[in-house]
Amino acid sequence: MKSMTKVMMVATLAVGTLAAGCQTTANLPAPVSQPITSDILQAHHWQLVDAKRSNGDKVTQLFFDPAKPLTLNFMNDNGRDYVAFMNTCNNMSAGYSVVNGNVEIKNGISTMMACPEPQASFDTATMATVQGKYSINNNANNVPILTIRNDDQVAYFKAISK
Repeated sequence: MKSMTKVMMVATLAVGTLAAGCQTTANLPAPVSQPITSDILQAHHWQLVDAKRSNGDKVTQLFFDPAKPLTLNFMNDNGRDYVAFMNTCNNMSAGYSVVNGNVEIKNGISTMMACPEPQASFDTATMATVQGKYSINNNANNVPILTIRNDDQVAYFKAISK
């Protein structure tokens, strides 16, 4: 009888702990999306932290060298907005504009070096990754996270200081 009482007490404590934990997370505010503007894009470098295909598989071409992640650098030069893609084999950049909260990447340019694999695949995957719907939210540590979604994949970039 004594051991049954202990089992019941442990079970009650476990259920109470789980319920308290659920109540705590249920009260957290949902992430708030920030409007996309050139100012917020240009305020940081954006370093790739994760990219997955629509089937859930990692976009491995983007992660061949963890020491040199894909980084986006949005800038303005003499009134022209453009984004430079850092750590690619070729020097790559593109013009961009923000129209009704949507980022439009256009007029991509690149040097034409014959990059070996896996760098060549990294460059190709870069251009596919930056096309899509952009959104910005803050993570649990209040760090802005840029998300780019398209029909084939979703990529997440954390804000880092310029």
